[in-house]
Amino acid sequence: MVERIVVSFEGDGAGVGGLTWGQQQVWRAMVEVDTSMSMGGVVPVTDGRTLPDFVGELRFLMSRYAALRSRLVFDEPWHATSLDVCHLVRQEIVARGETVLEVHDAGPGEDPAAVADAVHAEWKARKFDYTTEWPIREAVVRQDGTITHVVVIICHVATDGSGLGTMLREMGERDPVTKAPLQPYTAMQPLELVAAQRTTQRQTDTAMRYWEAQLRSIRPRRFPPGFGSGSGSGSRWWRVTWRSTALMLAAERVATALGIDTAPVLLAAYGSAFNTVTGQTAPFATQVIVGNRFRPGLADIVSPMAQNGIVVFDVSGDGVTAQEAIGRARRASMNASKHAYYEPEVRLALIDRIGREHSEPFDLSVFYNDRRVGVIQTQDTLETVPSMDEIRSAMPLTGMVSETPVVFFNEKLMVNIDDAVGTAQITVDFDAHHMPLADLRRLLTAMETFTVDAAASLDQAVASM
Repeated sequence: MVERIVVSFEGDGAGVGGLTWGQQQVWRAMVEVDTSMSMGGVVPVTDGRTLPDFVGELRFLMSRYAALRSRLVFDEPWHATSLDVCHLVRQEIVARGETVLEVHDAGPGEDPAAVADAVHAEWKARKFDYTTEWPIREAVVRQDGTITHVVVIICHVATDGSGLGTMLREMGERDPVTKAPLQPYTAMQPLELVAAQRTTQRQTDTAMRYWEAQLRSIRPRRFPPGFGSGSGSGSRWWRVTWRSTALMLAAERVATALGIDTAPVLLAAYGSAFNTVTGQTAPFATQVIVGNRFRPGLADIVSPMAQNGIVVFDVSGDGVTAQEAIGRARRASMNASKHAYYEPEVRLALIDRIGREHSEPFDLSVFYNDRRVGVIQTQDTLETVPSMDEIRSAMPLTGMVSETPVVFFNEKLMVNIDDAVGTAQITVDFDAHHMPLADLRRLLTAMETFTVDAAASLDQAVASM
């Protein structure tokens, strides 16, 4: 049995306008893969919260964050499915309205966790109705009068992971008695951000000069001719998850020796491994996902903020040491982040123009996404970080967690560094027509080899000083 409780709300930020830059990028991806790219999940309720508590929480979210009170507007029906007019899609944010909290009752013999999982699976698989549905679905599972689980799904066009984190944090910061916010909402609402971005033409111009310089320094193709062809029959698109404690320990040791964090170490390992597996000596190029929340005034905005950056650096050739490759990766990553805030249509036009100059489309379908939270500058001394013996002892633990065919993937290769404690966990989505599964396994092993060798060489250098 399902009970539907109507929850009223009202808040600021109402109006009609375009999509933010981050929303435009997300919406384009949503159209391309034909999903809502929804975020959320199932959380057990162990703190005694009651149904009125969850009604209040949903009202708080809807009232405080204009992104959750938005619906999309398509001037023409085909705008909802076209990649060419993403910049023309608009959003309407209302000042007040109603939403629904679903209550699913688990029977005496049912597992409430299974009920919650079923709700989540159905919602995750079903696209949002962008013109009539609010971009958040919430339900609770109840058994014998007690709330056991909460299920939340949010459409990606409304926010990203960091925005979701802001919502959860501010919900937890409410007055413990009245549940009222302790602080007024001070971050920009989506339409305010749209207006602010219209005044930053210089930002886009600067970013495009950087992008053009990088694109002109690399070849149009990311994979050499013939690589991946004839890789056999079977599934084309895959997702694999791989873990290496040795890789993380070695990255920590290298980062400590160089006085940096582990992010550029892992990026350099990726670039080196990619060139090794594909047999290239050309500069390594990949798109990276940049959160953009380090920019003034953008940290707590509830809206998608991530945009693509481009990283280009040399990792091959005679005399390029691991330390030099890591330094180049670090500088390239910093420049990519600096120039990853721009009007999306201008970047697409630039890529198309340079492709026409080369008489072939420019291939930028190799991605890297370090999605760990809170990468901290390493300050430890060498004596406090993992030893080479510990690193080598961890190498037998390295292995594949899962290899799963997927229905579709819209790029050729995307390497994600996951937020995992005590190990390096890497999730890779890829097209086996361009990166065969066997070569993908080699790439992951090569990332570990690069980093462990770098730790050993830096260890020897320090010892000889």
